[in-house]
Amino acid sequence: MKLFEYQAKETFRKNGIPTPQSMLITSVDELGAASDMTGFPLVLKSQLLMGGRGKAGLIRFVKDRAQAEEECAQLFASYYNVKKILVEQAVHIKSEIYLSITVDPVAAKHMIIACADGGVEIETLAETAPEKIIREYIDPDSGISPYQMRNVAFQLGLNGDVMKKFSSVLGKLYTAFKANDAELIEINPLFITGDEDVVAGDGKLSIDDNSDFRQNTYEKTREYYDSDAEYESALEGIPYLQFDGDISLMCAGAGLTTTVYDLINYEGGTVANYLEFGGPNYKKAVRAMELCLKNESKVILVVTFGTIARADVMAEGIVEAINRLKPDRPIVTCIRGTNEEEANRILKDAGLVPLYDTEEAVRKAVSIAAGGDA
Repeated sequence: MKLFEYQAKETFRKNGIPTPQSMLITSVDELGAASDMTGFPLVLKSQLLMGGRGKAGLIRFVKDRAQAEEECAQLFASYYNVKKILVEQAVHIKSEIYLSITVDPVAAKHMIIACADGGVEIETLAETAPEKIIREYIDPDSGISPYQMRNVAFQLGLNGDVMKKFSSVLGKLYTAFKANDAELIEINPLFITGDEDVVAGDGKLSIDDNSDFRQNTYEKTREYYDSDAEYESALEGIPYLQFDGDISLMCAGAGLTTTVYDLINYEGGTVANYLEFGGPNYKKAVRAMELCLKNESKVILVVTFGTIARADVMAEGIVEAINRLKPDRPIVTCIRGTNEEEANRILKDAGLVPLYDTEEAVRKAVSIAAGGDA
């Protein structure tokens, strides 16, 4: 679950990380009180779960009340459907640093990523100037140590009081990372001010969905998701990814899904969405298909290989879903695994054509999406 900037900064402040003074507003009418608190100049920061807000013109620096009202009204009326704006005190910036903590699954360790060029897209920098990126690995069992904090600060070229303040921020950021079961926590940029204070200028926090039972501070609402189907899937506990292609996928297992996705790509097709139909969800065929039908796809492709998740149960669910929902697009099925003979009988009795080869099923779905016969 990705949080908004204002929520990430709430977490920073709870953990003692300095941030600029700010107030969240939902209308231009609230701007006066916010600007009275922050003073001028100030920054208007649209609260959207997207990168590149600055490049998109969604962050505005303003010098006075008249400009602030004009710019604020423009942001609320923009194409991006801005609902909330963080009104933030402008900071006298001496330099900017990139700082984040994430998980390295290969090393099975937490990883600090830092760079003296803050305010940049770290993915771009990794391609154009990888030598500028600093990495420090942390053993999750022992946690971060003072020498690691100093090591990162030293490599960034910091010294004196700034090094101490940076090390303090890094230590507190790691505490917040662990306490929130984060997949990523990021400050970009981390400001070094003219007074040599260290201040979080922006913030990202992404919480591992598997920790929902512990991390229940933030209610899952529609604003956190790109589509209705993605939001409703989250409420159901069904893993779901939204894309913009022609083929809706109901697949069992991430490995099989990755293979199917690649096969679709190789055949020249495109994916509309991925929905996890295996594991604890293999008895949820009706709801799964209902969610897939929310996409403007041209075909639904069901590919499964079940051992614990029984093929016959999934086939029964697919038939029930078709009978209840009356889908307006073809369904292509390749359901393999436990009791697949019974599954094939169920599908045939319902007038479906069960396929036995994943590549054949993919080719058929791609053909239908391109305008071929169902």
